[in-house]
Amino acid sequence: MLHFVQRHVRYIVFVVAILTLAFFFITPEDLDNAFASVQGTPQKPTPTHSYEGLPSDPNLARRIARTERSYQTMLERRQDLITKHGPNASDVLMFPPDVAPWPPYTAWDFFPPVFDCPHELERVGATGDGGKWTCGISRLEDKPGCVIYSFGIDWDSSWEAEILARTEHCEIWGFDYAQEGFGPDVRSMRHRTHFQQLQLGPRDSHGPDDDPKVYTLQSIMAQNGHSHIDILNIDLEGWEFQTVRSMISFASGTRTPLPFGQLLLEIHAWNQRFEDFLHWFEQLENAGLRPFMCEPNLIYQNYNRQAGPELVDYSFLNVRGDNVFTNDKRPHFHSHAEYSKDQ
Repeated sequence: MLHFVQRHVRYIVFVVAILTLAFFFITPEDLDNAFASVQGTPQKPTPTHSYEGLPSDPNLARRIARTERSYQTMLERRQDLITKHGPNASDVLMFPPDVAPWPPYTAWDFFPPVFDCPHELERVGATGDGGKWTCGISRLEDKPGCVIYSFGIDWDSSWEAEILARTEHCEIWGFDYAQEGFGPDVRSMRHRTHFQQLQLGPRDSHGPDDDPKVYTLQSIMAQNGHSHIDILNIDLEGWEFQTVRSMISFASGTRTPLPFGQLLLEIHAWNQRFEDFLHWFEQLENAGLRPFMCEPNLIYQNYNRQAGPELVDYSFLNVRGDNVFTNDKRPHFHSHAEYSKDQ
């Protein structure tokens, strides 16, 4: 026996290594299923579920913590960039003119979207105008009670149409004071849409003589019986500064997080001073909003070449509160896909 061991040391080491790996990778559930199969009663493994029936993602919190550290580093570098081109925020221009010394920046360089979407990042909707960078649609595919709000409806509703097509339970509430409904893209799924002709604004102003009728976000949510919005899409043609500021003030006054998980916002930086814009953007950050993508509106730029690059679509995640994109903690029920498999 000793002679055999001495002659075949490498083979014995290999076998021991295989058995050791098997010990660590074969779970008790695997053994149970194997024995059950031998007895003629194969069993399905029971998946672990978390937030709203989604498959658990044990590394989600770690990924968010890592990208938050990167974001904090960016904030320090922002201050360095202000000092370099200022040295104070009041000295920085939004879009420097085409004259010496030609400082190499625009306002958007101070606000890079360095926060990583912790799920899949996709441009949803039409290629070109109408599409929007969106994080983690997979988190909404089977989510019961999924609520989407879209303000500023235009002829193109391709983003809304794709959200509806790719989710089982999402319903979309659309709002615009000048339009009469969604575009033709959502025609086949109109039963999951709702439309109201009104304007989102910083304060309620919807009396008999008010035109347009203006409602705050909290008033609209109260009327619709909603306490949370999964994705909030806003295009207010410049009114976003006062409107978003009022949302943050309301949340701060009630000591509650902003009532949405994701914000898609077109920013119109017309006639803005850098110091004011910086303060506004910092309010968003202090409220828990983290930009994970931005896209300049080059169509606007092409037709307004005398102007600066003033229109940019930003996409934010809300890292505060309880939302499906950043939290993964509540045991719930099976997803629609699993019910279908079981039946």
